[in-house]
Amino acid sequence: MLTDSLVTANVPAADLERARGFYADVLGLTPAEENPGGLVYTTSGGTTFFLYQTEYAGQAGHTIAQWHVKDVDAEVEDLKAKGVSFEHYDMPGVTWDGDVATMEGMGRAAWFKDSEGNIMCLDDANA
Repeated sequence: MLTDSLVTANVPAADLERARGFYADVLGLTPAEENPGGLVYTTSGGTTFFLYQTEYAGQAGHTIAQWHVKDVDAEVEDLKAKGVSFEHYDMPGVTWDGDVATMEGMGRAAWFKDSEGNIMCLDDANA
């Protein structure tokens, strides 16, 4: 049954080597496995995602992956120091404090794009 299964996210990359550099140099991630199809990343938090090359990368107009973190502000500052720019969206009921949004009843979050134009989110793991 699907309720007993693990789910792996698939993240598209137009240039797999450029994406590998971004995920290593900016996000601090190293592939756990490399295969002919792409790169498999596994975090100590138990998340697995597959980064693969395709010409369709960065075309989704929505969040591709969400990182549940202990301190959104600290992660935002760390990524900004590495050159990451954060996205701001006009959404009902959202207030902004710099690059961090607060959504009533849902906690705090910040969005950025990876090297391939995929929208990523950092959110409050405690919310």
